[in-house]
Amino acid sequence: MSFTATHIGTATLLLEIGSLRLLTDPAFDPPGGSYGFGWGTRSRRTSGPALPVERLGRIDAVLLSHDQHGDNLDEAGRALLPQVPRLVTTHAAARRLAHPGVVGLRPFETTTLGDVRITATPARHGPPGSLPIVGHVVGFLLESEALPGPVYISGDTVWFDGVAEVARKYRVHTAFLHLGGVAFPITGPLRYTFNPREAVRTAEALAARRIVPVHYDGWTHFRQGPDAFRQAFSQAGLADRVTWLTPGERTPLD
Repeated sequence: MSFTATHIGTATLLLEIGSLRLLTDPAFDPPGGSYGFGWGTRSRRTSGPALPVERLGRIDAVLLSHDQHGDNLDEAGRALLPQVPRLVTTHAAARRLAHPGVVGLRPFETTTLGDVRITATPARHGPPGSLPIVGHVVGFLLESEALPGPVYISGDTVWFDGVAEVARKYRVHTAFLHLGGVAFPITGPLRYTFNPREAVRTAEALAARRIVPVHYDGWTHFRQGPDAFRQAFSQAGLADRVTWLTPGERTPLD
């Protein structure tokens, strides 16, 4: 069985596990649009998807870390959802999205797709106390005999006890980390996703054999790009475990 990933942009990935085709956080709008992220925060999309919706082919399920931000689910992504038979997301998003195949999960609740077991993992999309502002977010852990080992998708999160708990509970093989050090002028020094220091801390805690960075460019709210993370991973002695995906290119990860 094969395991491949195609990075389409930001947090949008096409994951192929054998014949199962999963899409994460679908965002396919063209560049140039400005999006509100709540409480006066805004961001502009600066680049489009590496693969248009029309070239996706069959999608068996969408794994949606959260529905309230345009870089994880935009208008084109919403238009795609009715064409997909299964949608796995947060319990809050499941109430908001009218989808016949939706499954809403709280952290460490599970569901299955074929022979793939999907566990929602904790995520905190900002500093302590930010939940009422940023809303519920989850990551995902995928387990299957078709995979080389458990696959972790962090979702939009900073380092906190929930990420540490994932590291304690699972022997992760491949970790997709949402990076970017997201911040907004109106919220000052507050951050909403991993910065380089936290990315290294997460990679070290997980002891994953493969680290795959995503969610680091294409929007103006990203404050730290790939070069900052490359340097941090290199200085921590982790460079040989990091796989940088070429957008639009199908990459084997098994």
